Amino acid sequence: MVVPTAMEQAMQDIMFIFHEHAGEKGYMNKEDMKRMMDKHFSEFIKNQKDPLAVDKIMKDLDQCRDGRVNFHSYFSLIAGLTSACNEYYVSHMKQKPRKH
Repeated sequence: MVVPTAMEQAMQDIMFIFHEHAGEKGYMNKEDMKRMMDKHFSEFIKNQKDPLAVDKIMKDLDQCRDGRVNFHSYFSLIAGLTSACNEYYVSHMKQKPRKH
């Protein structure tokens, strides 16, 4: 049995989560996005001061203005949130190397 690497598993999870919420139609609408964000980004949503945060995210991701978020746009959200988390990690949490 081949066990995927941590990175391969993360990529698979990102893909499967999109398809879990997009379903057979192949895109997420606003309700799908809300369910996905509530389930997989609950801490992010809980810490938003703006009750319309998901609506604004949806508007940013809906490039064609058709009420649909495709995989490419969804992945842009994942990349953006990961980048923001990295910036926070680097500035607040990463420990400086200790001198021996």
